[in-house]
Amino acid sequence: MFDYSLLIQLKEYIGYHIYNQRPSILKEVRQNDSYYDCFPHFELENYIKENKKEAFNRVLFNFIDKKGLCDSEVYKKAGLDRRHFSKIRSNSAYRLSKNSVIALSLALELEKEETDRLLCAAGFSFSDNDIFDLVIQFCVDKKIFNIDDVNQALDHYNLKPLAGTCD
Repeated sequence: MFDYSLLIQLKEYIGYHIYNQRPSILKEVRQNDSYYDCFPHFELENYIKENKKEAFNRVLFNFIDKKGLCDSEVYKKAGLDRRHFSKIRSNSAYRLSKNSVIALSLALELEKEETDRLLCAAGFSFSDNDIFDLVIQFCVDKKIFNIDDVNQALDHYNLKPLAGTCD
C-alpha cells in the first residue's frame, strides 16, 4: 500500500530531480547533402554490426528465465493479454510502448539497472525531468512492484496508469 510517508518521500524525490537539473548542451546538426554521397557505406554497416545490441524480446525472455518465472505469470502480473505477449515472443522487431515495458519490468521485479537495460533494449530510457519517469524510478528504488500501488502513485500526479496498457 502506498502510505503517506512514501507519498512525502516521492514528492521530495521528484522535487530534487526536477529542480536540481543541470542544463543540457544541445548541438545543432546541419545536414549536408554532399556528405551522404561520399559517406563510406561499408563503415556504417560495420558500425551497426559491431554496436547492435540484443533485441528486446531476447532481453525480456532472458530476465524471465533468470527469475525462473513462466510467461503467463509475467504477462498477467504486467496487465498484458496472452495475444499481445505472443507478439512480443514471436516478433523480435515488435515495438512496445514505454508503459508496457515498464509494466513488464515491474512484473519481473527488476532492479534499477535491469529496468534501464530492458528500457534501452526497447528504445527507451528514464528522464530525470519527467514526473512519470521519476514516479516509476522511485517505486523501483523502494521495491514497490505491485502495479496497483504504482498506479496509485501515478494517479496522485494525474498521470496515465500502467495497467491495461495496450500497444
